[in-house]
Amino acid sequence: MIHPGLARISQLLQHTALPWRAIHVAGTNGKGSVCAYVSAMLHAANVKTGRFTSPHLIDRWDCITINEQVVDEFKFRKAEQAVKDRDLAKNVRASEFELLTATAFELFAQEKVDVGVIEVGLGGRHDATNVIKRPLVTVITKIGKDHEALLGNTIEEIAIQKAGIMKRGAPCVVDATSSPTVLKVFETSAQENGADPLIHVPTDVSGEIAALRPIFLEQNLEHHQQTNLSLAYLASKIVLQQRALMSHLPALLQGARRTSWPGRLQSLDIAALTGRREPVLLDGAHNAQSAEALGLFVNKRIRNKSHPVTWVIAVSVGKDLRELFPLLFHREDNIVAVGFGPVDGMPWVSPTDPFTILEVARSLGISGSLHNAGRDVVSGLQFADRIAAANPVVICGSLYLVSDVLRLLRDTGNSKTMLGA
Repeated sequence: MIHPGLARISQLLQHTALPWRAIHVAGTNGKGSVCAYVSAMLHAANVKTGRFTSPHLIDRWDCITINEQVVDEFKFRKAEQAVKDRDLAKNVRASEFELLTATAFELFAQEKVDVGVIEVGLGGRHDATNVIKRPLVTVITKIGKDHEALLGNTIEEIAIQKAGIMKRGAPCVVDATSSPTVLKVFETSAQENGADPLIHVPTDVSGEIAALRPIFLEQNLEHHQQTNLSLAYLASKIVLQQRALMSHLPALLQGARRTSWPGRLQSLDIAALTGRREPVLLDGAHNAQSAEALGLFVNKRIRNKSHPVTWVIAVSVGKDLRELFPLLFHREDNIVAVGFGPVDGMPWVSPTDPFTILEVARSLGISGSLHNAGRDVVSGLQFADRIAAANPVVICGSLYLVSDVLRLLRDTGNSKTMLGA
């Protein structure tokens, strides 16, 4: 389960040297993308870099990378066991995420990384990753409503939790497209915590991010993707400045071009599972903000006005389906509801019953084909392929469904993908 607070993680890491410095990233959406960009850019600039993001994608250890390579499974399990032994010996009773965070930090120390790129698990202020005391720079992506039961019911309360990663003397780079209310919280928090400077992207740095415009055009990035790349570029540039490595600045652009982050607006070949010739769109959108971005992307890029979109969707228990679905579905669309499988290391996570998904869709007036695939993701994909024919198919609603699909493809021995940022 989720148990906020820093006491347990502090006990686990009490005797662990943490010589590496961090880029700490919080926010509602885009955190993982920013971390992926920063890690790739710093690696390209010859900075030895570790990355810790969550949840994992396919295997539990793929949430930890060293110089853009997933950590070796044997090394992961050895470090994890050492952390678990410590947890038992000290009777810490740490959560799964706290154990995983401690494992990542142990591996960063063992691998002698220079910089750790760390994604907050939940919120910020009381998240286990906030055991970091002296980050080089903090980053806060766009803020929206999510996990209200733990973070607060208002956007201000959520923003206060996210801003809890700000530290005295560390620059903080924030997404200026968040609401004025959120930005005011950031300004107050920066003053209270001594974070300096507070940099609003893109408004404060339009000249500095001009170098990214060719990448925006080459990769046809949507506005929120451009902002995430800009946040990452500014954070990486600050690290180079602090390390007297500004001669490596051009390498950041090379790293940005090479960045891949599966499951976010990803064009994916699922022929190995369905025989489908056309690619599908795979996206982990799971809250209102990300669903809105996905819906706009689908309408702009792939929706054909004369044909429906077919959606394959799974949603975690607790999500507001009546808030999410109008942002995604049109009345004539087809919906294939599925349930994702057990999540390794997160036994408390469970999928909404596909029957419930379809009942809500029906109550909202969706008149296309509605199909319950149970927990058989492959069957659901095959049904979606048949009913869609050559028309668009979108897989979304949960990062855990993304994981299931990518794992199934890997297990077929055919994981050919076209990756999006």
